[in-house]
Amino acid sequence: QVQLVESGGGLAQAGDSLRLSCAGSGRTFSSYTMGWFRQAPGKEREFVASISWNGVNTAYADFVKGRFTISRVNAKNTVYLQMTTLKPEDTAAYYCASAKQMYQHYPREQYEYDYWGQGTQVTVSS
Repeated sequence: QVQLVESGGGLAQAGDSLRLSCAGSGRTFSSYTMGWFRQAPGKEREFVASISWNGVNTAYADFVKGRFTISRVNAKNTVYLQMTTLKPEDTAAYYCASAKQMYQHYPREQYEYDYWGQGTQVTVSS
């Protein structure tokens, strides 16, 4: 059974930093690109960042470039999202996900991922 468990969300003020973690089990995650998505109230879920199976290639949504960094430690089956210079508009539930296919390049669409975590809430006040 594949499981993804996010942690690290919480309350923050504008300009603060938070680091989200996503711990996986039940799959050889070192063979899969991992991604982070977010969903704000009343909005659709949107792509935030992805990292290739070997950690070499990353991709970011324009609205987080230069502020967020995705990384992974395959030995721990864990993916991270370091968020800096947080803004109130970053308020959302953040989800990690595992790509459907092994060694998939730069998946940005939800249908390209098959396993999802339960989400962790990030709330940024001004």
